[in-house]
Amino acid sequence: MEISFISHSEQETLRYGGLLGEMVLPGSVIGLFGDLGAGKTCFVKGLAYGINRIPEAEVTSPTFTILQEYEGIIPLYHFDAYRLSGSDDLEAIGFEDYTSSQGVSIIEWADRIADALPEECLRISIDYIGESQRRFTCTAEGGKYCAILDKFHEKIETL
Repeated sequence: MEISFISHSEQETLRYGGLLGEMVLPGSVIGLFGDLGAGKTCFVKGLAYGINRIPEAEVTSPTFTILQEYEGIIPLYHFDAYRLSGSDDLEAIGFEDYTSSQGVSIIEWADRIADALPEECLRISIDYIGESQRRFTCTAEGGKYCAILDKFHEKIETL
């Protein structure tokens, strides 16, 4: 299943992330794809708020640490694969343990470790189409993710 939508501002990107955060389930894995400045971290800030009401200012990209953990009702594991040379680098941090846990794992720069993503996951590509506009293309792999994406699509259609 695949859906696309356009965000017209940073605030909309935060809102879309928040809506998805309210719908994800424990054990979800989300891969974010997009160029530098596409809005990946902004989307994660919204997601963190939607999952556990984590304030936007407390969510930062873990570019140098690779992983940032956020506690809450559902733990959030925020990965940034920008500095990784490939999926082999993930073994040292226990990536598979995180993605098979009851937390939500979200990976920025997922294209760098795409072969390490579970077969069933949610893939979100963010493309720059203008100064403040981004096209989001969300692809669900697996029944659980199709159900999440279907609910998400219904919700954003009402906005």
